[in-house]
Amino acid sequence: MKELYIKQKVFSLSGKFTVIDQQENDVYYVEGSFMQFPKTYSILNTTRDEVALITKKMLSFLPKFFVEVNGQEVLTIKKEFSFLKARYTIDAAGIEVQGNWWDMNFQVLQQGEVIGQVNKEWFTWGDSYKVQILNEEMETIIIALVIAIDCVKADQAAASSASTM
Repeated sequence: MKELYIKQKVFSLSGKFTVIDQQENDVYYVEGSFMQFPKTYSILNTTRDEVALITKKMLSFLPKFFVEVNGQEVLTIKKEFSFLKARYTIDAAGIEVQGNWWDMNFQVLQQGEVIGQVNKEWFTWGDSYKVQILNEEMETIIIALVIAIDCVKADQAAASSASTM
């Protein structure tokens, strides 16, 4: 089992942060586009090669995010039409998320087998998540999924604050 940690910088306008291991070594770099449409987040490995890309679809009625890993689209997160509470669905071939993913406490399953677990770390400055990787072949997909969910949450928070002004 491998443990990785995602800690976002609270006041970073561009959305740059790192994913670190237990020894606090950088494992992935995440770089968000700044003032660019569509909004994207690139996930880079330690040699700065892009291993995953998260893109927010523009010009759609409801928000939708696409996640590519190694150039192939692996999952989509989309908002469902709802009058009361915001609802999202995650579509991914063979991958399922169980638990409270909105509060970042969930398991990632592949064909019914747990391949990863995510838990929000409390009492930290900014959002921090502990990601346990049980199937290291799926590491990049799990990291991309966690970051994509966080992007959806940030987008929803921005939309909520804009609508109250």
